[in-house]
Amino acid sequence: MDLDVFVSAHRAEWDRLDALLRRRRRLTGTEADELVTLYQRTATHLSQIQSSAPDPRIVGRLTQLVARARSAVTGTRTASWRDVTRFLTHGFPAAVYRARHWWVPTALLSTAIAALIGWWIGTHPEVQASIAAPSELREMTRPGGQYETYYSSHPAASFAAQVWTNNAQAAAMCLVLGIFLGLPVLWILFQNMLNVGVGIGLMTSAGRLDTFLGLILPHGLLELTAVFVAAGTGLRLGWTVIDPGPRTRRTALAEEGRAALGMAIGLALVLFVSGAIEGFVTPSGLPTWARIGIGIAAELAFLLYVYVLGGRAVREGESGDLDEAERSAVQPTAA
Repeated sequence: MDLDVFVSAHRAEWDRLDALLRRRRRLTGTEADELVTLYQRTATHLSQIQSSAPDPRIVGRLTQLVARARSAVTGTRTASWRDVTRFLTHGFPAAVYRARHWWVPTALLSTAIAALIGWWIGTHPEVQASIAAPSELREMTRPGGQYETYYSSHPAASFAAQVWTNNAQAAAMCLVLGIFLGLPVLWILFQNMLNVGVGIGLMTSAGRLDTFLGLILPHGLLELTAVFVAAGTGLRLGWTVIDPGPRTRRTALAEEGRAALGMAIGLALVLFVSGAIEGFVTPSGLPTWARIGIGIAAELAFLLYVYVLGGRAVREGESGDLDEAERSAVQPTAA
């Protein structure tokens, strides 16, 4: 491409588009149609220049021009309660449902690893001795010890807020750091399972596994499910870097990244519920069966939410990504 000739041939169209954009509130119907046509042509020109002769000055001008034109053509939107409702009933559950082939195996494998760690610690006194001194282990596992008082050591509201913040940060890190081939996600997930496994092992060795499960299950079912969803989604994002499929790597990462961002918001709400259970239900005086029943009910409610609402939304074409009108314009590729 001879760039000077190309610019000379189309400069008038770009100038005309710029002029229409400057007074778009006073356009006639014919001029509005002209603006749309010039927007489409200019987007094609931008793609051709980027492919054949990417001059930074011209690319910068046309990029700005195309962005302004797209805003004028599509208009701007403001978020409304309808958007929030649609996100909660379609976007978020659909994104979680679509990622189920990643987070369900992640949950099963992680649970098995935690159980294996717990068995290893519980059946090997020398491993227990490497964790802490015998007196410290007795203090942690005895009736009224640290494992039990941990959940009632602070006022319920502040404890729930602290737990929610920590878990939301861990979930967000899994989602964001997944782009690094998923390796940081594996480490975060292992640390979580190690903590659970240590608790299982130490309380089992003290003959108090039932007490431990009675403390962790009310909030842990929903909390760990949210962590598994975040980890599985992060791993899927990392795999997208390796294998984007039929999409370009840039397009695939943009789509999966936007879905992951929305999932982070949804999971923060899920973790808020689990944090409230941990702050108010786990340390309460309710019978163990009642506390565990609340945890199971919350877990089943979330799974039904994902598989019923999410499955239906996916069958209707929902992907968890932004609506097409809200995405960045995809420039046509020159043949």
